[in-house]
Amino acid sequence: MNRSESKYFATAARMDEAFLELLEKKDFAYITVKEICEKAGVNRSTFYLHYETVNDLLTESARYVIDKLIANMPQDTADFFEKLQTRPLEELHLITPEYLRPYLNFIKEHRRIFRTAVNHSSVLGMDDAYLALNRHVFKPILDRFYIPPSKQQYIMLFYINGLMGIINEWLKEDCKDSVEHIISVMQICIPHHQP
Repeated sequence: MNRSESKYFATAARMDEAFLELLEKKDFAYITVKEICEKAGVNRSTFYLHYETVNDLLTESARYVIDKLIANMPQDTADFFEKLQTRPLEELHLITPEYLRPYLNFIKEHRRIFRTAVNHSSVLGMDDAYLALNRHVFKPILDRFYIPPSKQQYIMLFYINGLMGIINEWLKEDCKDSVEHIISVMQICIPHHQP
């Protein structure tokens, strides 16, 4: 990466941070390009060099936060997903505190951006993210449990929509319930059954 590319990305990161700080103080609908530029220390033309609209910045900021989430995940998470085909079945149950706690803590810490992202989910292309998760994570797990392919799509939609419903409600309440409470709710809704 040359110096001008580095400067370009550094400026984009400053605008992401400024936007996220503004989201902590006010609703997405009331954030202006002028405010973002003032907080980031850039001019309007620089903003429009990077983005067409504030929605574009929302999309990038959500990706920025998700990248930070992935960077903060325990190192063995990648190892877990690489070894889906050989792990013992009891290790394939993902509704456990050790898998949920890092995600939920991060969501709670960045609740404003996640709440905004949920309210503007079409901007983020979440359907594509769910398809990728289904193909690379959930389908191999369901295959290991011998769930027929004709049922897998329905089961995953049930799990994803149910878990997202819990998270969305938690976000609406400004994450006032503890992470441990939310984990316990998820575990009641999706109990650990051996096939």
